[in-house]
Amino acid sequence: METEEPALPPHPELLNRQPKWFKPVLYGCIIASILFVLAGLTARTVVRSAKNVEQTEALNNARQIGLALYEFESEYGTFPNDETKDLVNKKHPGHGFKLSGKSSNAIFRQLFAANITQVETMFYAQIDGTRKPDENISHGEALKKGEVGFGYISGLKPIGNPARVAVFCPIIPGTDRFDPKPFKGKAVLLRLDNSIVSVSIDEHGHAIIGGINILSAKHPIWGDEKLNIHYPE
Repeated sequence: METEEPALPPHPELLNRQPKWFKPVLYGCIIASILFVLAGLTARTVVRSAKNVEQTEALNNARQIGLALYEFESEYGTFPNDETKDLVNKKHPGHGFKLSGKSSNAIFRQLFAANITQVETMFYAQIDGTRKPDENISHGEALKKGEVGFGYISGLKPIGNPARVAVFCPIIPGTDRFDPKPFKGKAVLLRLDNSIVSVSIDEHGHAIIGGINILSAKHPIWGDEKLNIHYPE
């Protein structure tokens, strides 16, 4: 099968011999083609940016949670855990927040009861099973089911290994696995040094650092630390 030779552009002398309307139309077509290509490139950039918005929001919110945790620690000597709720209740009686329970929602409510924060949206991540918080924190409404997107490991101390992970998403409740869909195969992790990292999720749903699942008790960063994981409601 013969292939056709590509057509050569018209010689300038031939352009000059065309009707007056020819060159404006030709140039208009060329400009339109260039704009079409640029529009396609811009559209792909916008789509990629839109896909990154949710992850960027989660990264920023994790950072805000980290700041709140350290402010809590400066007041109570440790990050919030199952025991600190008694200290919060004693120091702030009548706060009205529900602190009982094993979920990360209940743990994070201690930050409200201790007057560390009054903002619900910092605990949000756009993942399956969550909805945008309504910022209604009155009468036990703070951080209701579905308004928290982050898991939490309690019992950690700031003096521990700085690479240990305290807050993370998008965790699959009841497991050590992450959902790869929301952030294009990435997990968002807040470490004890208050740094935020985005880590690839492998085919088993594990966030891998140093070749090992970061939420495995066998990972060397944990040492003898017991992983007391709290999942979102």
